[in-house]
Amino acid sequence: MFQRIIDGLSASTGTTVRLTSLAAGAAFALFITTCFLCAAAFISVLNKYGPVQACLAGAGVFFLLTLAAAVSYWAYRRQLRKQAEIAAERTAKSAAQSMLADPMLLATGLQIVRAIGVKRLLPILAIGGVALGIMASRGGVSDEVAAEPAE
Repeated sequence: MFQRIIDGLSASTGTTVRLTSLAAGAAFALFITTCFLCAAAFISVLNKYGPVQACLAGAGVFFLLTLAAAVSYWAYRRQLRKQAEIAAERTAKSAAQSMLADPMLLATGLQIVRAIGVKRLLPILAIGGVALGIMASRGGVSDEVAAEPAE
């Protein structure tokens, strides 16, 4: 049984190594081809217009390639940021929903209501709500006061 697993792993590793080396060889050949094409274009412009114009033409081509890569990178980063924001929103929504739908939380709440009693719990919740409202309003006033410049 273990021999089959090892043989399968060995075969897949061998295939991966072969494909990776083939891709590396193709990338190296593409690099060499690009170098010769650049050299041919440089020599052609050099013979027709001169050395300064040939250097400027080569620099212009590579500047455009760099600009295209930078714009592509910027757009990709922006897309990733949007996806991260969407994922964060979904996570926040699902966390809030799962917390309210958690059976343990509901069972604990029901046990608290049974232990204290509904008649005793309602005034406690009302006082807590009023206290929360007062704290929220005082927090807003102190923020407004702090935002005003001192004279």
